[in-house]
Amino acid sequence: MRAKDISVLFVVILIVAMMIIPMPLLLLDFLLICNISVSLMILLVAMNTKEPLEFSIFPTAILLTTLFRLALNVSTTRSILSNADGGHVIETFGSFVIGGSPVVGFVVFLILVVIQFLVITKGSERVAEVAARFTLDAMPGKQMSIDADMNAGLISEQDARARRKKVEMESDFYGAMDGASKFVKGDAIAGIIILLINVIGGFAIGMAIHGMGFAEAASTFTLLSVGDGLVSQVPALLISTATGITVTRAASEGNLGTDIIGQIFNYPKLLYIVAGTIFIFGLLTPIGLVLTVPVAGILAFSAFTISKNTKKEELLSEQEEMESVEDDLRSPEKVINLLQVDTLELEIGYGLIPLADQKQGGDILDRIVMIRRQFALELGLVIPTIRIRDNLQLPPNQYSLKFRGNRIASGEVFLDHFLAMNQGADADGIEGIQVIEPSFGLPAVWVSMEAKQRAELLGYMIVDPPSVIATHLTEVLKQYAHQLLRREEAKELIDNLKETHPNLVDELVPNLLTVGDIQKVLQNLLREQISIRDLASIFETLADYASYTKEPRVLTEYVRQSLTRQITEQYADEGVIHVLTAGATLEKGISDSIQQAETGMYYLSMDPQMSRKITEQLKTEIEHVLKAGGQPIFLTSPSIRMYLKQFVDKVLPTVPVLSYTELEPDIEIQSIGVVNI
Repeated sequence: MRAKDISVLFVVILIVAMMIIPMPLLLLDFLLICNISVSLMILLVAMNTKEPLEFSIFPTAILLTTLFRLALNVSTTRSILSNADGGHVIETFGSFVIGGSPVVGFVVFLILVVIQFLVITKGSERVAEVAARFTLDAMPGKQMSIDADMNAGLISEQDARARRKKVEMESDFYGAMDGASKFVKGDAIAGIIILLINVIGGFAIGMAIHGMGFAEAASTFTLLSVGDGLVSQVPALLISTATGITVTRAASEGNLGTDIIGQIFNYPKLLYIVAGTIFIFGLLTPIGLVLTVPVAGILAFSAFTISKNTKKEELLSEQEEMESVEDDLRSPEKVINLLQVDTLELEIGYGLIPLADQKQGGDILDRIVMIRRQFALELGLVIPTIRIRDNLQLPPNQYSLKFRGNRIASGEVFLDHFLAMNQGADADGIEGIQVIEPSFGLPAVWVSMEAKQRAELLGYMIVDPPSVIATHLTEVLKQYAHQLLRREEAKELIDNLKETHPNLVDELVPNLLTVGDIQKVLQNLLREQISIRDLASIFETLADYASYTKEPRVLTEYVRQSLTRQITEQYADEGVIHVLTAGATLEKGISDSIQQAETGMYYLSMDPQMSRKITEQLKTEIEHVLKAGGQPIFLTSPSIRMYLKQFVDKVLPTVPVLSYTELEPDIEIQSIGVVNI
């Protein structure tokens, strides 16, 4: 343990010992001065903090200082009743501060107790209680606001984590302050009780044990008791004031002194009015001008000085702003910052700005949060933050999604309309703006609010504008999921896995595969919409086969075969999967065209006529299944799966190609067609 830790433990033990062990008067005087010093220090710290969390130890400090004062009260009470002497500090307070009059001292003590108990402590307790309640109730809203700012690109993930931590600490702090204020309240009550005990007990002990007369006992013990009460109540009043200052201040840019001067004296014209009022008050009343003119003069002079300084500050601020703009234009670092490109960026026309404004009911930010969560759960990929910006160059109702500065998708929505998609109803049954739905390319109609109910009766599926954008973004990002996984993102996934599977990661990286090799394998899986969430199973397979081959495509096939349960569940429907089967002639044609390069890699070398014939045949079968309302899925042997996928991608990239070894043995396979050449 460090010296600081040992010193704190020693102080706590000393406080407890003071309640049991009698203290010498000299040490007692020293501790009373320390009590006043510590209380004054706490008050000054509370006044100079910019926000309550800067003094997060304050609730514990209240407990320790309260315990210290009570321990001092026990020690001083023991000394007063036993020896009729409370030490030099108590005697000084009893004789000098209260003028040697017990009655005056008693009245002053009661006034201090009333101020502390009924005014400061009671108010601080109520403010702390309300602040704790409202801080706890506001936590969900603050968390959502942080997520919205992060998705809008206003803050980074590190900033978001720091803000969430701050919200939690604020809730804990105000909850602790709510309880700590009870200590101050109890201390004020204990001070009154201890005073009465000292006075009444002192009368009895002074006359019975010390042999004093009634008047001498009353004078001596009342003086000492009141002095003891004042010595303890002054630090208690300082702590109560510090408590009130802490719980009543909101976060600001400066300390208490700066805020008071900057806010109360921020209106010099009002000071002129106050000065004039005070002058008239002295002119028209018996108070006279002797007292009011100096005060009015000081206020008027302060107003004049503040106005003059404010104008100077405004001029300096304008000059600094102009110089800053000029420096930015000249600075080469500012030009370099323009080279930074956001990974994902959603640009919206000015007509769609309400969708991103929560004050106007816009929820596109919340929907983006759900999209990122959906990708993490379904594909095991953390989508980068999507920054939302308005672009005046876009048409009012148009939006555009950019990937690394290049447009990858765009669409148009109408805020006062709903998108009605035809589900077999008569397309001419309703009036509206005829469009093609951006996500799946289906015919649709933008209908007004009045025509919405009629469209629902006709069997149309109704979608609101935010849902149209969210669905479009989801489908587009699925197509580009493999490109979103770069080396940095792959390294983050590896580091995250290492926390739970350190031996597995150490075995594979970098001994068998580099981060780039693993990235290529994961990209190959994401390219075909295979989730990489079960990263441990993927790494197990890579560790088994990486010693035989480093070819990412071959390793991808091994990984796919180890994810049979996942792939089967993804494409099967109630234990049945309907597939297009690659015929014998198709498999033979592809197998005969596989060649091995000098580097050891395999590639497809096929006659152009044969390649065109296969592509046309695949296109015919896929269109046939789509017209029948089905989902085309190709099933072939493991040896040609990745080569057949190359042909299918030329026709429709979203069509999956599976091998027999990627399906569970108990799955029922139903062939809906055979592709031959």
